[in-house]
Amino acid sequence: MTTILICTVGGSHQPIVTAITEEKPAYVYFICTDKDPATNTPGSNLQITGKGNCIKAKFSDEAPNLPNIPSQTGLTPEQYTVSITSSDDLDLIYSDCNQAIRAALKQFPEARIIADYTGGTKSMCAGLVMAAMEYEDIELQLITGSRHNLVAVQDGDQYRMFVNTRGIQFERLIAPYRQAWTRYAYSEAEDGLKQTAAPQNKELRAQYTRFRDLSRAFAEWDNFNHQTALDLLQRYARVLPADLSCYFDVAKRLNNEDLKIREAAQLLDLYRNAQRRAAQGRYDDAISRVYRLIEWTAQWILKTQCNIYTAAVKETDIPEGLTLTKHHESGHYQAGLFAAWQLVRFKTKGAAAQFIEAQENNLRNHIKVRNLSILAHGFEPVKASDWQPIQNWLEEQFVPMLLAETASVRIKELPKQLPAAYTL
Repeated sequence: MTTILICTVGGSHQPIVTAITEEKPAYVYFICTDKDPATNTPGSNLQITGKGNCIKAKFSDEAPNLPNIPSQTGLTPEQYTVSITSSDDLDLIYSDCNQAIRAALKQFPEARIIADYTGGTKSMCAGLVMAAMEYEDIELQLITGSRHNLVAVQDGDQYRMFVNTRGIQFERLIAPYRQAWTRYAYSEAEDGLKQTAAPQNKELRAQYTRFRDLSRAFAEWDNFNHQTALDLLQRYARVLPADLSCYFDVAKRLNNEDLKIREAAQLLDLYRNAQRRAAQGRYDDAISRVYRLIEWTAQWILKTQCNIYTAAVKETDIPEGLTLTKHHESGHYQAGLFAAWQLVRFKTKGAAAQFIEAQENNLRNHIKVRNLSILAHGFEPVKASDWQPIQNWLEEQFVPMLLAETASVRIKELPKQLPAAYTL
């Protein structure tokens, strides 16, 4: 296979000569500097384009005694290109190296391309590495060797060393999907990973697979598909990172065979879901979930404590002074949100009954925000300033009441919010 070499050139010729001699590239892109504008000191391009003897064999030599690098390595003028870049402007160096790589890919699309960052200033080395990392198939190489001091590798001791960048490239590849988790955008992470080829490296491929599966697990959880989420989490029960292992027990509770326990867990999960929508700035979605949470809480309490179903309330269960609507087809009495809470007030004696006794007016005021939402009966979107008072009220009044009620099924604390960070 044809080999193309891209290398940064600095003050030492030996590493470049070693790379060319050992690789025998068909073409070389030299990234060099020109004369220093302040001191007029020659740049590293002299090592490529200089005439006659223009390179010192040793820095201690009084005068140049070697020809330029192409002459030393047998390169003809048709086999190389010289690109001039800055010595310290990293942004410009990165751009120039990127341009050289794109030129190589265009001119030699089937070739093996090696980027050697041994020579040049520190900024030139960094620029070439950064540019090469943008391309999956560019190989990174360094000329190194045994060191007798901290200055340089001894001439004659150099050898090529290919640099393993798979882990770095993998981290860069998955960075956008880690970022998606910070926004609870698990579906976005899963979709992105699906469209990304799995790494060939066995260990990295395992990390990729786990990240993709757990992204899907929390995406399903976020969409209330709790059984699918549990199934996916169970695959990794033994290897879940510490910050994720706690969700396994919560997922099991959300799929408990006991309906009373399962619904209690689902109510608290719905509250967390509403918070995630608010964190995303989706306040209409958040308030819709809160409405359902408040309604469902009353339904759960009535069903589990009084055997009253709000979709079919027995006439004998309707307290004096409360009027319920009959469904025109089934003929059953039905209780909407506020009627359901009146039934809680009259039919129960626990924390929920005390809550509605004290908080009925606040409840009605907060529900008005939902009713004016574009997702309910209004035409205006819910704003952050609308959501915050509701969130405060939920946290201070509603959730403590709900936890007091769910304590009857041994659920005494809110579940941890779904993760906003992922650790491989």
